[in-house]
Amino acid sequence: VQLAESGGGTVQAGGSLRLSCIASGGSAFSIDVLGWYREAPGKQRELVASVTSTGRSNVADSVKGRFTISRDNRKNTVVLQMNSLEPEDTSVYYCFADSLVPTMENPYQMLRSWGQGTQVTVSS
Repeated sequence: VQLAESGGGTVQAGGSLRLSCIASGGSAFSIDVLGWYREAPGKQRELVASVTSTGRSNVADSVKGRFTISRDNRKNTVVLQMNSLEPEDTSVYYCFADSLVPTMENPYQMLRSWGQGTQVTVSS
C-alpha cells in the first residue's frame, strides 16, 4: 500500500488545518485501519487518531474535542480535521495503513505502511 499525504502547513494558534491521505495499491477490504501519527523533534512518535474499515475511530486524549478523523472506503482516503490548533501540535504528521496480507503460514498477517510525512507548524 502506498500512501500520499497532503494538507500540512503553517497556521496561527486557534486556526485549523485539514490533512488528507490517499491509499493506493490495496482494496478497501484489505486495509483495516487508517490513521495518523505525529512526531515532534526530540519526542516519540505518538498516535493521533485512527479509524477502522467499519468506522470505529480512536482519538488521542491530547487532541480529543479538537481533531476529528473520517474515512471514505470507496476512495481509500482518510482525513484528519484539526481545529483549535495549539503550538504543541507542531509536528510532522504521518499517515499509516494497516493492511491484511495473508500468507500460507499466517492468514491473518498484518502489514503497516507509512506515508512520507507532512509538516504542521502552529505559531503562537
